[in-house]
Amino acid sequence: ASCISLYAFLIISFFLPPPQPAPETTEIDVDGGIDQDIFDINEGFLIYLHTYFLSQLQERNSIIGENYRWPHVIPYILDDSLEMNAKGLILKAFEQYRLKTCIDFRPWEGEKNYISVFKGSGCWSSVGNRQEGLQQLSIGDNCDRIGTIQHEFLHALGFWHEQSRSDRDDYVSIVWDRIQPGQDHNFNKYDDKTSDSLNVPYDYTSVMHYSQNAFRNGTEPTIITNIPDFMDVIGQRMDFSYYDLQKLNRLYNCSSSLSFMDTCSFELENICGMIQSSDDNSNWQRLSQVPAGPSTDHTNMGECKDSGYFMHFNTSVGAEGSTAVLESRILYPKRGFQCLQFYFYNSGHESDRLYVWVREYTSAHPNGTLRLIEEIKGSPATYWQLHHVSLNVTSKFRVVFQGVRGSGLSNGGLSIDDISLSETQCPHHIWHIRNFTHLLNTSPAGTAGRIYSPPFYSSKGYAFQVSLYINGTADNPFNLAIYLHLISGANDDQLQWPCPWQQGTMILLDQHPDIRQRMSNQRSITTDPLKLSDSSSTYFWDRPDKVGSIASFPNGTTFMRGPGSGTSAFLTHQRLRSRNFIKEDGVYILLTMEDISHLLSTQPSVSPTFITHTSKVPDFCADNPCENDGVCVIVDRAPVCRCPAGDNWWYMGDKCERKGSTQENTIITVSSTIAVFVVMLIITITTAVCLKKKYSQRKEKGESLTLQE
Repeated sequence: ASCISLYAFLIISFFLPPPQPAPETTEIDVDGGIDQDIFDINEGFLIYLHTYFLSQLQERNSIIGENYRWPHVIPYILDDSLEMNAKGLILKAFEQYRLKTCIDFRPWEGEKNYISVFKGSGCWSSVGNRQEGLQQLSIGDNCDRIGTIQHEFLHALGFWHEQSRSDRDDYVSIVWDRIQPGQDHNFNKYDDKTSDSLNVPYDYTSVMHYSQNAFRNGTEPTIITNIPDFMDVIGQRMDFSYYDLQKLNRLYNCSSSLSFMDTCSFELENICGMIQSSDDNSNWQRLSQVPAGPSTDHTNMGECKDSGYFMHFNTSVGAEGSTAVLESRILYPKRGFQCLQFYFYNSGHESDRLYVWVREYTSAHPNGTLRLIEEIKGSPATYWQLHHVSLNVTSKFRVVFQGVRGSGLSNGGLSIDDISLSETQCPHHIWHIRNFTHLLNTSPAGTAGRIYSPPFYSSKGYAFQVSLYINGTADNPFNLAIYLHLISGANDDQLQWPCPWQQGTMILLDQHPDIRQRMSNQRSITTDPLKLSDSSSTYFWDRPDKVGSIASFPNGTTFMRGPGSGTSAFLTHQRLRSRNFIKEDGVYILLTMEDISHLLSTQPSVSPTFITHTSKVPDFCADNPCENDGVCVIVDRAPVCRCPAGDNWWYMGDKCERKGSTQENTIITVSSTIAVFVVMLIITITTAVCLKKKYSQRKEKGESLTLQE
């Protein structure tokens, strides 16, 4: 309510032209309202190409063999053919790899082998590092989902489909007579000489598993799980599964992930190495319940016996201003930005406060200095609330939670649980929908069951709103449907219209306590300023007061809501109940709208002998001074030549003007050795002649010769 009042005030405070009658807000499906899997997208125009890839891969084996491994930092380029929405999502997929594995991606800088991501016909990739220089990976139409992108990069990293394992017949049955003609090869099984399961159990939840209807020629499933409960589980494209990550981390010997820093659910008595400060006059307590609330922790919600703990600061005792300080272990940042996430429960008084600090250690301040990051306040509530706090720490540090007792009468206190810290960007906004089970049970399909988020603002100042169909649209029931709308806002007169290249990301949060094991579901929509409305010549993402319809907030304030873009196949109700999406009878939708126009810039092409695609980062030089197909990139604002190299040859020099080879090196080495030997031989002979001559002269004069060492 407070958020709605705030934004309503902003909207009222600027001049809004008198709204004219308009039809109901339109909403379009970016995917046609169909939850297409990769084989659906590829069907019809990839039969030959897919067959070609399989024949090539079968001849060359698969993930077995170190020569098919990529380095831990994989060079890539984003081809200009890619859709803007896909470009932004590819970078988001890379962040998931960094958060959950030791695999990193960096823009290509002349390395021998690299991945070129382009918009081809469908979604596909070779399996493993083919050691062929440029290796293509296609993210075509309707492939712009983060799970699909993760799937294709797992292929590139060396993984077959899950149902291709040698032991798959123990877990699924393939119904061959239901498969489309000519598509049998998609269900090939590879023996353990070709494919290695890395001693990980068969995974029905894998992002690499086909769904039950893969390549079917009718209405019956082609894959039947031997355990019936998993029929609606296979084929998920939300995120990596637990076993996906276990296999990837084993294959690449990952002992830790890159951007993950810490997580704590306080289940162990050591409270994850956190310490109670000696500079306070009270303590945080590890408890499983508090009479005034919370009655359970957030991790297990009271479902597990003899477990379920959180940290609590009791504000019902002590004097006003009493404090309790809890500090994390020392942490070592790498990226310079972090996101702290935790759940907070206030059963105290509205005057009680929770402060989040960082204690930073530098050579000038070896004992650390405190810096306040955020103050959290508000009225007491009877439920856990999710909070995100953005940090920007560059030196070693601790996260510090400080609870302060206020002036009012308290019956409870402040509690925290399920803390996660990672070197990622925090979402911009949180939409918490409570009593969600009631909404599922009572909301009709269609517009009568549609709810809207509060209004939010992007970092550029665009106002937007999200609509959610609890029980799906009239044409597609039993799914969550979600759409992004621009709405009239306080900054519209100062903004660029039609709205250019803002990517809105909507994430239904899997509330697993460990961020590395979450399988959240997300969709991204990017505002193309040239996109036209289907039924008119108006621009789809133009000012809402030009292309929108009248709407009102719960307090009666009117505004204009533009058309929506999203999907009516966001998530099935079966998958909604398969993870921790609903917790404490509530769901969280994390929202971010960010400018991705920097991904538009076109870079000059490089010589086709070396590379035929372009890259966004690093910047290429305006004029290429490099010779022999070298690539000029900008490093520290100066042009630097990246010289090509092969297995037994390379170019070198400031402009790649000189060629070297192993044969040439061998000749140079032998020649140098002979030259040194000849010189030393001449010196030795000359020295001997001189000594003999000198000795003869002294002997003639009758002098004695003494040789000293």
